[in-house]
Amino acid sequence: MKHIFIEGKDKHAPTLLLLHGTGGNEKDLLPIAEMIAPDASVLGVKGNVSENGMPRFFRRISEGVFDEEDLIFRTNELNEFLEDSAKKYQFDREQVLAIGYSNGANIAASLMYHHKNALQGAILLHAMVPRRKVEIPNLDGTPIFIGAGVNDPIIPIEETKELAEALRNAHANITEHWGQAGHQLTREEIEQAKTWYEKNFKS
Repeated sequence: MKHIFIEGKDKHAPTLLLLHGTGGNEKDLLPIAEMIAPDASVLGVKGNVSENGMPRFFRRISEGVFDEEDLIFRTNELNEFLEDSAKKYQFDREQVLAIGYSNGANIAASLMYHHKNALQGAILLHAMVPRRKVEIPNLDGTPIFIGAGVNDPIIPIEETKELAEALRNAHANITEHWGQAGHQLTREEIEQAKTWYEKNFKS
C-alpha cells in the first residue's frame, strides 16, 4: 500500500495510523496528527481502491452502502500491511492508534470489528457502522474517541449512536464528541481528540 512513515521523538507513544477520507491520500491527516500528538511516529496510508479517480479504502455500492465482501478483503489487507510495516519500520505492532476520517474511520472501525487487538485505540472522525449482525471481538477497555457532527448530511445521528453502542457492547471505552458542524472536520473536535489522547496515552 502506498504510504508515508515518519519516525517520532517519543518512543513510548503509539504509532499513529492515518487513514484519509474519500479522495484523500497518505499525507492528508499529517496536520491532524501534528495537532494531536506531535512527537509520535506516524504511518499515513493511501487507500488501494479508486472510485472515479478518488482513492478509498474499500468499494461501496452507493452512498452509505458498503460492498461487504470488498470491505472484509481490504480490512484483512490493511491488517497484514500493519504487520509488515511494524517489522519494516520497527514499531510495536501492539501500540498502534488509528486516526481515521470518514472512509478512513470506517475501515479503522472495521479493523476492530474483525481483528482482536488490531488497534490499541482509535480516533474515529465521522464514521459509520462498518457491518451489522457480526460479533465484534472483546475490545476490553480499548479507548475510542468518536467525533461527529449533528448536522452531518452524510451520516445520520442514529448511525453514529449505533456505532458507539456496538463498540460499547464489545467493552470498548467510548468518548463521544458532538459538534454543531456537518461532515467536515473542525478544530474543536481535533482539540477534543487531543485532550482525549493526552488523558489516555500520555505517560
